[in-house]
Amino acid sequence: MKRVISVFAAGVAMAVLAACGNTTQGGGSSPSPSATMPGSVPTKPEYADADAVVEALDAGGIPCEVTRRSQGSGRGGSSLGCASVIDGTKFENDIHVLNPEVFDRDDVGDSIASRRQPPSGQTLVAAGHWFVRVTEPRFANRVAAALGGVVLPPKKTKIPDYPLPDIPRTPRYRTVGALADDLAAAVGCDDRKQRSNTVLTCTTGKDTGSPNCATLALHASDADRDAVLREAIAYKGVPATLVTAGNWTVNLCDYGLGSRVADALHGTVVSYDGG
Repeated sequence: MKRVISVFAAGVAMAVLAACGNTTQGGGSSPSPSATMPGSVPTKPEYADADAVVEALDAGGIPCEVTRRSQGSGRGGSSLGCASVIDGTKFENDIHVLNPEVFDRDDVGDSIASRRQPPSGQTLVAAGHWFVRVTEPRFANRVAAALGGVVLPPKKTKIPDYPLPDIPRTPRYRTVGALADDLAAAVGCDDRKQRSNTVLTCTTGKDTGSPNCATLALHASDADRDAVLREAIAYKGVPATLVTAGNWTVNLCDYGLGSRVADALHGTVVSYDGG
């Protein structure tokens, strides 16, 4: 499966293990330098588990409805996803609480560092032995205030001003759900998860027995859209196939669907082979 720019966590233990080593070409593991916890991250407050973080969000005026729980939770800690609404905008918080008896602060720092690096580039709120990915960065300060943590913005990399193909000005969509409906008619868009008012993920190809992921997004301006396209094709070793027109992009994990989706949605393909 393709590695996409929008990444969602699989489990606390796996998140830490992934941050602590690199996979070599032969399939083995080689150590990577430890990334200590950023000095701005306070040691308190601590939370017993991910549900306690949800309770703190509720108490802080940001109710968060649990949408998913990690299968990897156990003695190492707990994680879950929950959805909040601020000023009419719905977004997800991806919560991870690590057990301090199993993982020290530098272990947590490793996991935080891996998530802030491009191309994932996540915005986090952290303190103690926990961190929260806030999928709508403009609300990160409010999440931090509710939880007593600090905001850790993603590390930036300079994105080259890659030339893009001519992008049709239409069609344009008022809602990401309408875009998903048209994608569904072309190649399927099942298991929909609305990440925010303008971002949705779903699964293509279920009816053909070849399910794969897709990320759909609406953009406030042509410049925003083009920035997303350029970032998606910026990283060596990270292939990308997107379809775009007007105010939208569809990032496809099944590279073979690009032309088919472009024809059906009257868009154009933007792709990179990863080389």
